[in-house]
Amino acid sequence: MQIEYKQRRERLMAKIGNGTAIFRSAPMAVMHNDVEYAYRQDSDFYYLTGFNEAEAVAVLAPHHEEHKFVLFVQPKDREKEVWSGYRCGVEGAKELYGADEAYPISELNEKLPQYLEKAERIYYRFGRDRHFNDTIIKHWQQLLRTYPKRGTGPVAIEDIAHVLHPMRLVKSETELSLMRKAADIAVAAHIRAMDFAKPGVYEYQVQAEIEHTFKLYGASGPAYPSIVASGANACVLHYIENNRQLQPQELLLIDAGCAYGYYNSDITRTFPVDGKFTGEQKALYEIVLTAQKQALEQVQPGNAYNLHHDTAVRVITEGLVDLGILQGDIDTLIGEEKYKPFYMHRTGHWLGLDVHDVGVYQHGEDKPQILQAGQVLTVEPGIYIVPNTEPAEGQPPIHPRWSGIGIRIEDDVLVTATGNEVLTAGVPKEIADLEG
Repeated sequence: MQIEYKQRRERLMAKIGNGTAIFRSAPMAVMHNDVEYAYRQDSDFYYLTGFNEAEAVAVLAPHHEEHKFVLFVQPKDREKEVWSGYRCGVEGAKELYGADEAYPISELNEKLPQYLEKAERIYYRFGRDRHFNDTIIKHWQQLLRTYPKRGTGPVAIEDIAHVLHPMRLVKSETELSLMRKAADIAVAAHIRAMDFAKPGVYEYQVQAEIEHTFKLYGASGPAYPSIVASGANACVLHYIENNRQLQPQELLLIDAGCAYGYYNSDITRTFPVDGKFTGEQKALYEIVLTAQKQALEQVQPGNAYNLHHDTAVRVITEGLVDLGILQGDIDTLIGEEKYKPFYMHRTGHWLGLDVHDVGVYQHGEDKPQILQAGQVLTVEPGIYIVPNTEPAEGQPPIHPRWSGIGIRIEDDVLVTATGNEVLTAGVPKEIADLEG
């Protein structure tokens, strides 16, 4: 992997020319009082370095004669390492991570100016660490004040995301191998959940089986809080309480994925708790399944990103009209977004180092992102009949038999040179496979 990290840095440095790029590590997150969560590095920082320690800064200075890749890290400290874990230290930053030079993080303010004073601009993404944001601004302002004496130095700060994130959007074969593994583990977890779920079991017990499977097969853990939503809970898009007992004649919606080697999977399936759809559940499920299948057909290189969403919206709107839940002309209903009380989210998102991965969806008005090989996205249409939903203006009342039904079907999809590959196809979603 160190070769790939180096290649990424070289590609980025070629793009920024005479600029200097600065990256700050993620902060430690506190669970409560003095107990910290397991550390997870900032995705941009990790993408370029593979370095997984806090209190670090990475600098890329392609114009510097000797030190083009510099790390500022926590120094070795035997006493602190006994309590909190080993550190690579300054020497390890060079030997293990390929830094041309490394310094203790305490020397940042002293050493950083030498990597900025000949740069034409600073590339930096302002984040939640306000103190570090201020540090970057102070260095820039100081260099601006002394610019007349030198005639060199950064005259602007530019968001590095506009340069780096298009690189992250297209996955390498190394990245795809990690994503396939994350997908395979999540597939196994969903299948385990389907086998385990039955009336009388609690949502959190299903969650435990899912997350046990993640760990059992080598994932670092869930990619996000697992959603295990039975009955009307499935109408809450980000439901995470997971404390209700499963009941007969209800659906169970599970939205769960895992992280493996920093890369993520994201799968949703909805199935009957007691092995048999009711008539209403089946009718709505068939619409969502058809919408997903037709949306998947639009995930092709050269197609606009929003095409699969538009396709899903049309199928769902037509289906709701057929069932009498909506009424009117299809194009008018879509144009007026009358479907939104029942389908209120987009049909997917980019996937990678982040669950909602980086990358733009639009390049200005009427200029959608064009799909290309190597991109990975989710395709996840749904229908949610939220209890006590008031009908939109001009629409019929919602019959109680539909109330509380929530359905979503989600897969992770790789755009290939000739079409697409559904990485999570191993989880059943056909009605015949879900009914026992």
